[in-house]
Amino acid sequence: MYLGIDLGTSGVKVLIISTSGESITTASARLTVSRPYDLWSEQNPQDWWEATNVAIEKLSRLVDLSLVKGIGLSGQMHGATLLDTNGHVLRPAILWNDGRSKDECRQLENNIEDCHKLTGKPDHARFYCA
Repeated sequence: MYLGIDLGTSGVKVLIISTSGESITTASARLTVSRPYDLWSEQNPQDWWEATNVAIEKLSRLVDLSLVKGIGLSGQMHGATLLDTNGHVLRPAILWNDGRSKDECRQLENNIEDCHKLTGKPDHARFYCA
């Protein structure tokens, strides 16, 4: 069997599938998004680790995880997790749906012709800056 882990914005979902690809069981653990100011969207990366452990612990009560042959992982869209030179987290991660730089991004859009084509980002408030 195989273990799938999906780290999403609202929670961590885990899945056990058989070697033939059939779902055996699932579990999850919720995550919260911090919005300390308008347009901000952040999470503590430590919460990702803890929620993953909680979800896997739930699975371990349902199946023998020693039989897992492989692990697949998917995660949130682009975001910023800032680390110091020792690899320690400096601040909460800035999530993909954070919009605090919208004014600066609008300036780029207004001052650079075809900015969205150059950056490869769609015309959407959350995707202006890369």
